[in-house]
Amino acid sequence: MLLRTPTDLGSAIRDRRRRLNLDQEDLANQVGVSRKWIIDVEKGKPRAEIGLILRTIEVLGVRLSLDTNEMTPEETATLAVPVADIDRIIERARDKPA
Repeated sequence: MLLRTPTDLGSAIRDRRRRLNLDQEDLANQVGVSRKWIIDVEKGKPRAEIGLILRTIEVLGVRLSLDTNEMTPEETATLAVPVADIDRIIERARDKPA
């Protein structure tokens, strides 16, 4: 599974927790955090402490590996987030008949 955002990671943690039939409170107790912290992480909170994230995935029995294979320019381009040209959007909206 490719994780690129905190939301991706949160979704993966939630999915694994559910597959293990753990509720948020059970997982929080095993990790040593509050249920609120688990809720925030599962929602993709971007500033969650990495040490607690690593402890959480360890409790869930998830292995983390690092793929250091370099991506081709084509693969890298697929990861780019398209940028909206707001000026063009406004111009098109003005050109449309009312």
